[in-house]
Amino acid sequence: MCHKMMTHKTMNQNNGAQRMLKGRQINLLIFIICNGLIATALYMQHVMELTPCYLCITQRAFIIIIGTFALLALIHNQGLKVYGFLIATSALAGSFFSGKQLWLQSLPEDKVPACGPPAEYLFDAFNFSEALGMLLRGDGNCAEIQWTLLGLSIPGWTMLCFLFLTLLGISQVLRKA
Repeated sequence: MCHKMMTHKTMNQNNGAQRMLKGRQINLLIFIICNGLIATALYMQHVMELTPCYLCITQRAFIIIIGTFALLALIHNQGLKVYGFLIATSALAGSFFSGKQLWLQSLPEDKVPACGPPAEYLFDAFNFSEALGMLLRGDGNCAEIQWTLLGLSIPGWTMLCFLFLTLLGISQVLRKA
């Protein structure tokens, strides 16, 4: 009987370790996805010479934030639910900006807002909060479709990635302790 109890206790500890390992694997996956997305964005910018608009830069910032939360969760190895919530919330916020850019891309040409100055100029000419507000609103440059794959533009693919990252974050929140 004592052997059975010890075996059962050891099995429960192993199940806990496996569950934690799976949580860590999810955070590693999120971190790898975010790094791949940023690498792709930089490739498109510097090799394909596609110019990122304000909303593209904003989406990149959210990808970096999500990747940072995943890395912190991986290193910290505790509080998976908290990190999962932060990841899911950040991914939903990022998907909002992808959706905003998709909306701008769907507008008829006469309804597209005027193009604004480069982002560097905004931060030189305006205080931080004003420049950030303009950056987050987007402009006519954000309506331009520079590249597509299977009929989806870059913000469409980015939104799909954000939604997948949201699901991964939610899976961490719903994970049994």
